[in-house]
Amino acid sequence: MAQRIMQGVVVSDKMDKTVVVKVERNVRHELYGKIIKRSKKYKAHDPENSLKIGDVTRIRECPPISKDKCWVVISEETS
Repeated sequence: MAQRIMQGVVVSDKMDKTVVVKVERNVRHELYGKIIKRSKKYKAHDPENSLKIGDVTRIRECPPISKDKCWVVISEETS
């Protein structure tokens, strides 16, 4: 299985060892051809609780850790 890697911004760090990362992507509208933004939030495992709101981070897909969490933080770049 190929592991997906995505980059996004941390929007919540209130949970223990978990952050919510918002990933935005640009897609072309099927009919009109205009480029539009689509975003999705992913819960990611942050074992050190080091990330804060606004940090840019990369996440990698992994086997499920809990019901909603199947991503893990692989690198962090503070903004």
